[in-house]
Amino acid sequence: MKIRSSLAVLVMILLSGCAEGAKIVQDREDGGVVVYSFKGEQGSMLSSFRQDALALMKHKCNGPYTIVREGETKGRSRIAGGVEGAQEIVQERRWGIQFQCK
Repeated sequence: MKIRSSLAVLVMILLSGCAEGAKIVQDREDGGVVVYSFKGEQGSMLSSFRQDALALMKHKCNGPYTIVREGETKGRSRIAGGVEGAQEIVQERRWGIQFQCK
């Protein structure tokens, strides 16, 4: 049983490294910038991480905020490998939202 729970924790850690959710990358007293990843075919507005980003902004501002601007920002590339010898480069796209607390 102990091995099974250790394996489950390891799998959760590995999976969390694959997809990065929303995070504040610029934190100012009156607002900041939050970014989140999205898939091209899904779009930034339908990404499940958008709700996380909006919740982060609301929490940071203790309520209302104004979106100053938003748009695609610098993503990242990573190598994903599943089967031995079969690696591919995955392009991760990110969306940024600059916000100001009211």
